[in-house]
Amino acid sequence: MAPFLLLSFYLYLFLPLSSAGPITTEFLHPNFTGSYYHFIENSGVFLVSQNSIFALAFYKPGAQASRFYLSILHYPSHTPVWTANPSLALPVSFLFSFTATGLSLTIPSSNLSSIWSTPSILKPANSLRLLDSGELQLLDSTNNSLWSSFSQPTDTILPGQTLQSGASLISATTNVDLTPGPYHLFITDTDALLQWSTTNNSFLSYWALSLDLRATENSNKQVEHLSLNNTGLYLFASNATNSVVSGFLFPPPTSNKEIRFLRLDASGQLHIMRYYLPNDSKSSTSDLSTLLLAPTSHCDLPFTCKALGLCSSGSNGSICSCPSNFGASSGGCEPADGSLLPSCSSGKDQESPVSYLSLGIGNDYFANRFASPNPSINDFSSCENLCSANCSCLGFFYKNSSRSCYLLEQKLGTLFSSNTEDHSSAVGYVKTIHQMTSQTKSTNSSITFSFIFLVVLLPCMAVVVGIILLYTILMKWHKGIPIGGRTRNNRETEPMGSEAYHHIRTDVKDNLEIGEEISIPGLPTRFAYSDLEFATVNFGKHIGSGGFGSVYKGNLPDKSTVAVKRMANMGRQGRHEFLTEIAVISNIRHINLVKLRGFCAEGNHRMLVYEYMNRGSLDQSLFRLGSPLDWSERLHIAIGAARGLAYLHSGCDHKIIHCDVKPENILLDDQKGVKIADFGLAKLIAPDQSSLFTTLRGTRGYLAPEWLTNSRITDKTDVYSFGMVLLEIVHGRKNWSIDSWCKLPSSSKTNGYFPMVALKKHEERRYDELIDPKLEQKVDIEEIGRVIKVALCCLHEEPHFRPSMEAVAGMLEGSLKVWEPRIMSLHHLSMYERGFLGNDIWGNNGLEGMNTETTSTVCFDSDGTSGVCNLPSYLSAEQLSGPRYL
Repeated sequence: MAPFLLLSFYLYLFLPLSSAGPITTEFLHPNFTGSYYHFIENSGVFLVSQNSIFALAFYKPGAQASRFYLSILHYPSHTPVWTANPSLALPVSFLFSFTATGLSLTIPSSNLSSIWSTPSILKPANSLRLLDSGELQLLDSTNNSLWSSFSQPTDTILPGQTLQSGASLISATTNVDLTPGPYHLFITDTDALLQWSTTNNSFLSYWALSLDLRATENSNKQVEHLSLNNTGLYLFASNATNSVVSGFLFPPPTSNKEIRFLRLDASGQLHIMRYYLPNDSKSSTSDLSTLLLAPTSHCDLPFTCKALGLCSSGSNGSICSCPSNFGASSGGCEPADGSLLPSCSSGKDQESPVSYLSLGIGNDYFANRFASPNPSINDFSSCENLCSANCSCLGFFYKNSSRSCYLLEQKLGTLFSSNTEDHSSAVGYVKTIHQMTSQTKSTNSSITFSFIFLVVLLPCMAVVVGIILLYTILMKWHKGIPIGGRTRNNRETEPMGSEAYHHIRTDVKDNLEIGEEISIPGLPTRFAYSDLEFATVNFGKHIGSGGFGSVYKGNLPDKSTVAVKRMANMGRQGRHEFLTEIAVISNIRHINLVKLRGFCAEGNHRMLVYEYMNRGSLDQSLFRLGSPLDWSERLHIAIGAARGLAYLHSGCDHKIIHCDVKPENILLDDQKGVKIADFGLAKLIAPDQSSLFTTLRGTRGYLAPEWLTNSRITDKTDVYSFGMVLLEIVHGRKNWSIDSWCKLPSSSKTNGYFPMVALKKHEERRYDELIDPKLEQKVDIEEIGRVIKVALCCLHEEPHFRPSMEAVAGMLEGSLKVWEPRIMSLHHLSMYERGFLGNDIWGNNGLEGMNTETTSTVCFDSDGTSGVCNLPSYLSAEQLSGPRYL
């Protein structure tokens, strides 16, 4: 009865005003006071932007009438994009005030002076303005902003708004309860993360912008802020150039009046929303739709199926079920045997015995993809014991192939089906307790003395027996008494060259190699040799080879196709060193880098398991017969490869120099994927393989001058090789092939080495003569010129004059101004050209077929005299070898 009387009182109080509240456009002025009842006929709206795109309103979500908020709404759809008071909903009796000191929300009948207010301002406020961008501003008398809603984001980022590093968006609890929920979009100094709050100070990540396949990463600069526009979502660096650290590109707008913004919904999913400005043919009365989602699958969200629910993707969305040995409950899934999940807050749980219930093979946890394994744990028992000793630990996942332990703490979320039922995947266990009855406790008390007695006695007996046995064995060994069928003296007297001695040493080495368990955090899946032998049909599906070894196509038990590289020339490198480098490579993730799925380090076998790229390498599409790559795809490939190399050079924790950039190491798939292969493998080659050292660290025709002069090798060495690749992408043929020379007009045959041809045509600005004839001139000449200029800049003889790969990617994309090549830094190409003509035209098959001996040819000095010189392009492998500094 009381609420009804109170409501009647306020209706009576505000009745004269309830129909007298006009909607104001764009500006409000001080000494304004209002409540929901003043504007009840307008659904609480009292201020709209100039074109009625956004509205400031007293907003009540849904049909309920007990929670009110001061919100900015997308007016046509009544969707909130900002809320002043999300933490504390207002009752119907609230009042809103705008004075010269700012904005405030109060409850007249409450002891609280203010529920919410704007921060203190330096000058008196002269007006309140709502822009068509959705920004609410307090302005002074000169229209300077004193405060902005953009500085206090809630769950939405609008165009022109930024989210600073260290700040976050927080989701609403539900669509009708705008109280801050458990999901955050948090901006770190390196990334943008979606996180689930399990406690006040504990967060689990479940999405990262840098790991989304739709994102691109350009550098490892420190992030200053996140913002978006119609082209994409971007992380910007904190330097003066405001350069993009990484980006998430959107599809092109269908109209110049289409606007995009970002919203974190109550389920923890990011929505890229779009709407249309008024008078657009595509707009409707409530045209607000979702353009993109992140993460894309509901099964990647933390609580889609509640605690321990198993999420599977179906044709109509996600499907929730329970793992084996679990049954459905109101909070998700619980053990079917009646055991309970423990809680730190319950003292009784601490007295109950703990056991673990398996979550089944093939079921993974949403947070494991972003969590780091415990670095101090390397076996199953230690992982279990660590969880048992921690009351906040509710379970754990253990991955046997990499000896990785992941603890589940504070709060349990959703599982997902990983579609793998082999034993290389992690297996989860949840901690359970069985409540003890009084009879059980009495029985436990009666056996306490016996239990303690056994715990003390048995270890002591074991120690005594062990000492006796050890003493006996040592005495026999000292006296030469046979142990296991052989005597110590017999083994010592085996001659070193004998078969028996060799057998003994080999056995010892193999046992150490196979039995040794090395735990290194971050290792990917460990495969047995027999597994890869079976997957590749006894290594019968050969698909390629190179300096690092041969590559075979294989199929894993989870039906995925992989490329298995059998490493060659490993030398005497230790197993630990090999695994350490593999751990580094496996943690490098980028959309333009081939993903390492796993490895094998069994005995003398060293193999790497990569994702399979079904179109093969760039050289197969670029140089071989068949329909040619069109120009747009070639440019797309060049940009993708540049981004991949840029990430290796500046986006990783440790700079990685590829050392063998060439078309054969740029892989393609039928989804227009472009990925760099063989990165990070240079360190896996034994440094004592001196004659092989250089030929494996680079391929003739792509070698930078510093390879030929024993200079220091840097990331600019890769830039040079990439410049050669760019020229081949334009030309459609090898830079040094005989075909390239023979098909040129007779007047141009002195320019048969294509990099020199490109330089001369650049000086003449005749870029159309460099185009691959197979393209039939269906290209943009300006783009050809841009790529040629970038390529020539990459070929500068002095490394410090070459652009970084980050700059190369920017110039190819068109986001950076293209450098003008330094002609003086390209004179070395003429020397390479003379070497090309002197060798190829007289019968040798390109630089790939050149003699390993130093080749002499006729050179002309500036005075016209001739002589014999040794061209760097003909230095032998032995001469190219020598100390290298990476």
